[in-house]
Amino acid sequence: MTTYNVGYIVGSLAKASINRKLAKALIRVAPEKLKFHEISFADLPLYSYDYDADYPAVANDFKAAIKGSDAILIVTPEYNRSIPGGLKNAIDWASRPYGTNSFANKPTAVIGTSPGAIGTAVGQQVLRPILGFLQAPQMNAVEAYIQFKKDLIDDEGNVSVPETEQFLRDYMEAFHQFMARVLTVLPRDA
Repeated sequence: MTTYNVGYIVGSLAKASINRKLAKALIRVAPEKLKFHEISFADLPLYSYDYDADYPAVANDFKAAIKGSDAILIVTPEYNRSIPGGLKNAIDWASRPYGTNSFANKPTAVIGTSPGAIGTAVGQQVLRPILGFLQAPQMNAVEAYIQFKKDLIDDEGNVSVPETEQFLRDYMEAFHQFMARVLTVLPRDA
């Protein structure tokens, strides 16, 4: 069975982000054939097409990290019924200049957690059309809207509720199967 190199993007820049805890939990329960690396966008400036003729090194590195991944997992909070501005900025950098979209043909999954009762449902629904426009095949089921409660996930990614841990394990198995199917049709770049 093939090993896949999965880049993950945490949509929050907060050091104590509950979505970073969720990302750690997802990595802990993921199938062994998935290898993970974080793709940070913390150092990206605000995107402007003025940069298109001379992309900064940090943006080229960000684009290369996405392009070098077999699949992308986005673990993001919901801000004001949308996605964080920093995440949208990063997506804009990765998709520009025209014709150099790093998300094209990358299997993607979106998940997030929030203290609210509906988790990150609305933010995820904002993100999906953006990824669709960027031609990033998306795992649409299993959907995951995790309500974060105190002590649900610790700093090392341990999940305190067995049913939630099993749900996350099943989610990552579904993502593994999804990326394998997509990459059979859309092979990885050489």
